[in-house]
Amino acid sequence: MHRAIRKAGTALWLAATLALTGTAWAQRVEGDRAGAQGVYEAEVPVNSQSESERKAGLARALAQVLGKLSGEGNAAMRPGVGQELRKAQDYVKSYDYRQDEGTSATGAPTFRTTLIARFDQDKVDGMAASLGIPVWPEPRPKPVIWLAIDDGNGPRLVGLPQNNVAKPLTQRALERGYRLGLPSGSAAEQAAVGAIWRGDTAAIARLSSRYSPPMQLIGKLYRAKGGWTADWTFVDGGKVLLQKSVDSGDARRALASGADVAGDALSRKYAKRNAVGPAGTYRVAFTGIDSAEDFIRLSAYLQKLPVVRKIVPVRATPGAMEYDLDLLTGIAGLKRMADDDVISGGDGEPATFQLR
Repeated sequence: MHRAIRKAGTALWLAATLALTGTAWAQRVEGDRAGAQGVYEAEVPVNSQSESERKAGLARALAQVLGKLSGEGNAAMRPGVGQELRKAQDYVKSYDYRQDEGTSATGAPTFRTTLIARFDQDKVDGMAASLGIPVWPEPRPKPVIWLAIDDGNGPRLVGLPQNNVAKPLTQRALERGYRLGLPSGSAAEQAAVGAIWRGDTAAIARLSSRYSPPMQLIGKLYRAKGGWTADWTFVDGGKVLLQKSVDSGDARRALASGADVAGDALSRKYAKRNAVGPAGTYRVAFTGIDSAEDFIRLSAYLQKLPVVRKIVPVRATPGAMEYDLDLLTGIAGLKRMADDDVISGGDGEPATFQLR
């Protein structure tokens, strides 16, 4: 029963928003405000302003920032990132809260708290370089969405006058660190629905030549398998970079998936790895190890460093240890992420650190 209600709600939302006109200016303003948020800023909902909620919220916000910085939808899953997310507060430049008021289905007022976090660009860039996270440079392109939707009444183009329909898609693109545009919706463009439906990317590319850049996210959304299916094709300069079909019981989720298709294609092509050094296994020496406690402390510290993937002890000499360390970004990455209050140095061959 809940599923049926949810499907009905999605269908009503889609029918209502497809019928909307005259909202283009308001939506452009909203998109500009969200786009101006910046790569190193993020907004996340929280249940309260307590310390525990803030700590969890900052971790989610930093994950969102890394996603925008790299353009990757799964940047938070990269090796070593989880450890840094747990200390997200160390990367924060400032934060505050916003209280949004709304109305529930029963008409009662509701309040939602949003944590707005701004992160230190130099620190985030340093972490990205040390962990080998690619960086998608700015300015970033703004592809055009050529989207046709068939809600049971025949396929229709979603142009600028109906951009409220595309909001799940454009909002998800902002979360991925780029923006999407819509065609004006002229009569000639409305007639292109047939080309969208049959997958004629060349015809859409020709029609889109008046817009810049020459990139198109072509999609069609239709009822299928008891829910909705979205078929996506991303085209850059006339070349198809990525195609994908997504099934969902919720039309909004199916729509939002298009931003991931475009984001994946763009980040794979344009994001550049800015690692401070090459990954690999390096021989590293540590001095100042004068007791079993020193050895245990050093081992525990190395295991916590996100740039270290594997530790193999090689040789022990009086007051020193040598290890083979599997490092994400080489000795340079190890030096960059090391706490000088614990280990310092890193020069020589092999690289030699002093345990404090």
